[in-house]
Amino acid sequence: MTKTLRFIPEKCTACHQCELACSGINEGVFSPERSRIRIYQYSNGPANIPHACHQCDDAWCLFSCPVGAITKNESDGVKALDRNLCVGCKVCTISCPYGKIIYISDTGKAIKCDLCGGDPVCIPSCAPGAIELVERP
Repeated sequence: MTKTLRFIPEKCTACHQCELACSGINEGVFSPERSRIRIYQYSNGPANIPHACHQCDDAWCLFSCPVGAITKNESDGVKALDRNLCVGCKVCTISCPYGKIIYISDTGKAIKCDLCGGDPVCIPSCAPGAIELVERP
């Protein structure tokens, strides 16, 4: 079964703690711009929408990467990006139909959620409980 994050927008307060925790653990800086999880804030709507990689079954990013920097863990279905192999071509960012892969211009590399190796740091950082780790059918 593929694991993925489930978001409950009604619970999201847009505190951005999930973004800060993610960037802190993965990038060594507290910066929402360097986070693998993002919060869409709608100014004229009732919701804040957290989002991250969907861990698609037919992951276009995986199949489009010309250097094989994105791989699939067969045990849990998680697609991860190896930044040591990434050449910064941005093909994965273009191929993701959901816009969940982020190119960081100052590093020249892409980043995407890999569920923190099975223990996503965004979940305990979310006080309202708007993020859950679930198995997709």
